[in-house]
Amino acid sequence: MTTLTPTSDDLATERASRLDAAASAWGARIDADRTAAHLTYRVRGTGEGAVATRIRAGGHEFVIDEPAALAGDDAAASPVEYALGAIAACQVVVFRLYAHALGIPLDHIEVTAEGDLDAARLFGKDETVRPGFSAVRVAIDVSGTASAADYERLREVVDAHCPVLDLFANPTPVTTSVSVR
Repeated sequence: MTTLTPTSDDLATERASRLDAAASAWGARIDADRTAAHLTYRVRGTGEGAVATRIRAGGHEFVIDEPAALAGDDAAASPVEYALGAIAACQVVVFRLYAHALGIPLDHIEVTAEGDLDAARLFGKDETVRPGFSAVRVAIDVSGTASAADYERLREVVDAHCPVLDLFANPTPVTTSVSVR
């Protein structure tokens, strides 16, 4: 597992500097050209092993698998665990971004995301249930010197601006295609 270390002795100062620089650069870029905010992300997945997938995203690579009970080798987290991980990670980023912007001290953050999934649709046993999560719960544990009301207000701001939470909370048009070699 990759361990992230601060690039300076003072992580809070380093984080604040990075957040300021990113906000300033993106703000200027968007002010100069509104279309600069439109981003397209791409990942590529290649099947490996029984049902695993090697994902390439920019200069990064990781594996997604299933547990043995779902025909996998349990070599990595499952696709739905990565989806929940994406919510958790995005919440951490957006909490830090807006805590800094709003001047709300955020000493610690831990996000737990869990989802309920009925596998009956996956296995073709019940076409009346969703194949994906029927419910997702996100619990955020924070510490800092601000009031509980300030952290609740921060959560509301984060919920309104978190891209991955939006993917789960609102319909997103998806198209699929297949090509045969």
